[in-house]
Amino acid sequence: MLEIEHLTVRYGRRTVLRDCSLRVGEGEWWMLVGPNGAGKSTLIRAAAGAVPCEGELRFEGEDLTRMKPARRARLIGILDQHNTSSYDYSVEEIVGLGRYAHRGMLGADPRGDEAVERAMRETGMTGLRRASVLSLSGGERQRAFLAQVLAQDPRLMILDEPVNHLDLPYQQAIFTLIADWLRKPGRAVLSVVHDLSLARCWGTHAMVLRGGECLARGRAAEALRDGILREAYGMDVGAWMRDQLDVWKE
Repeated sequence: MLEIEHLTVRYGRRTVLRDCSLRVGEGEWWMLVGPNGAGKSTLIRAAAGAVPCEGELRFEGEDLTRMKPARRARLIGILDQHNTSSYDYSVEEIVGLGRYAHRGMLGADPRGDEAVERAMRETGMTGLRRASVLSLSGGERQRAFLAQVLAQDPRLMILDEPVNHLDLPYQQAIFTLIADWLRKPGRAVLSVVHDLSLARCWGTHAMVLRGGECLARGRAAEALRDGILREAYGMDVGAWMRDQLDVWKE
């Protein structure tokens, strides 16, 4: 599905991502992990076409950099970790914006209402459909914008901290929802996460970044090994995680 080859991103003279390559296949959930400033969000923003970059970006062989925005939006849905709106849209209107790329020449979208209703129901936002997005808590806002991506019905979801601001029950619900979404043919997920437990539990694959460079990539169990994580974070991550788990065994 998504092919990233030799991706490099520079801001002025500063290189923030250097020569990263990644292939996201159907049915795969890739987790991008690493310390702050590793280049995780930069990588997915480049893949989404949000920042200038060097290298090759293809979706099933088609050059993403030359793809028309409407076609790109039908293929790729993006959830940022800092979603905002300058307008007093209702939740239902925010979710409905996810259908924009599916409208015909006369604005017709036969499946639009059904897709919006399903997305709000799946994210637990039906009861807030009339609420202003400006009145929502951080977690509610995150769920509203995730519902927008689900209503968009893409083939690839790119998620930057998808459970940012969410309480534990909603973290579980959202990750379960994404996993269920992924089970349908022709879909894949690429997401940034800080919580390594979530990455290991839910990801099929992982890429570990540090200082804008890839340290490891592959199956989650292989990429998230103790030695690699120690190099990435400068500490014994495995010991730290196991110490926390031991507290719950008492």
